[in-house]
Amino acid sequence: MRLILFDIDGTLIDSGGAGVRSLDIAFRELFSIDKGFDGISMAGKTDTQIIKEGLTKHGLSANGNIEKIINGYLKHLQREINNNKKHIKPGIHELLKRLRLKNHSGLGLLTGNIEQGARIKLEPFGLNEYFPSGAFGSDDEDRNNLLPVAVNRFEVLLQRKIEIDSCVIVGDTPRDVECAHIYGALCIGVATGPYSLDALIDAGADYVFEDLSDFQAIQHLFNL
Repeated sequence: MRLILFDIDGTLIDSGGAGVRSLDIAFRELFSIDKGFDGISMAGKTDTQIIKEGLTKHGLSANGNIEKIINGYLKHLQREINNNKKHIKPGIHELLKRLRLKNHSGLGLLTGNIEQGARIKLEPFGLNEYFPSGAFGSDDEDRNNLLPVAVNRFEVLLQRKIEIDSCVIVGDTPRDVECAHIYGALCIGVATGPYSLDALIDAGADYVFEDLSDFQAIQHLFNL
């Protein structure tokens, strides 16, 4: 059984900045600080990690504040995701339709987004139906701990044994590569986010694509 796990931001979709705006609004409401997350690199990090960095930057305690920010973030994300700059990445719907037909593969998420935020971001594109489960930033602050979480959930869901080193993580950052390789899993790097093909190759991605629209190449790659 092969488990194929997708990152969200930069890999499946571009939220049109909805995530950053929602965090900034929540931060401003709580602390009267504008653009509280300016200068903080978010690519590949978990939401909790990003929020902690924002609090640290402004000398604020994490105690009791993380949950408050998350609650505000989710409230505003429901509205901010409805913007005209959001878009799905090339080839995603067709690729997922093809992969879903393969009985020997499972489709899931491995993302730094907390689960509720992930579902909010995917809903406008009709993508939630492809991903019955996965691992999320709400499961662990450290992305490198998420792959075993996803494997355990799918073993229960599918009632089948899944070897962790047979998994494939699809993502757009070096952090996706790292969280796959520490378990011997493969990583497909896709240059639809902030990192170039060369950067993903340098990070050690096993295979790299400009985008995910070359369905035949991807299916042939793993005999999917």
